[in-house]
Amino acid sequence: MTVKNREMRRKLAAAVLNRLRQAHPDAGPRLLSSNPYQALVATILSAQTTDTQTNRVTPFLFKEYPDAQALAAANPAAVEKTIKSVGLYRAKAAHLVAAAKMIEDEFAGEVPADFQSLLKLPGVGRKTANVVLANAFGKPGLGVDTHVHRVTNRIGLCKEKHPAGTEKQLKELIPEEEWGEAHHLLIFHGRRFCRARKPECDACTLREICEKGKKAVPTDLL
Repeated sequence: MTVKNREMRRKLAAAVLNRLRQAHPDAGPRLLSSNPYQALVATILSAQTTDTQTNRVTPFLFKEYPDAQALAAANPAAVEKTIKSVGLYRAKAAHLVAAAKMIEDEFAGEVPADFQSLLKLPGVGRKTANVVLANAFGKPGLGVDTHVHRVTNRIGLCKEKHPAGTEKQLKELIPEEEWGEAHHLLIFHGRRFCRARKPECDACTLREICEKGKKAVPTDLL
């Protein structure tokens, strides 16, 4: 990305976020949690599962395993029974117990508050680490899920095939203090308008500045 191109995309990113703030004033975390431990567990569980379904499961899980110490001592098979209604529950149960053990053994029972340490935990990838940093600790983090990846590449902010590349580009284009907000705004927009199938380009607040939107909407409507 050339300096000139990067500057143009930074201006586009700012315009996108300004419009999305107006369109989605309710954008924000939807996973229910009250501390970093709960935020980590909920985020791991939410992979390939709706936030609504995750929020149905976590109260029961947190009642049985209120902290990392309790979860570390759990039998993964018992955890499976509690989280059976979420996708990939067997793998997630194993990851949760293993992550809790690592938190106890290597991080004095506290969820680590830095990106590289979070990535060491079983079941934690870049998206989860970014989300936990932003939502649990109020630190800069920009998680790229399928919605964020799809929306930003359709708009023309990024030109990447993989989420890791999209994350890198977005972090270059968006001010650090806006990363967490951008994550939620882009997700909300992806769910409400810029869906994978049949995006509502004609009703989209970004249609005038979006690569796909300009092609999808007749010029006399722009």
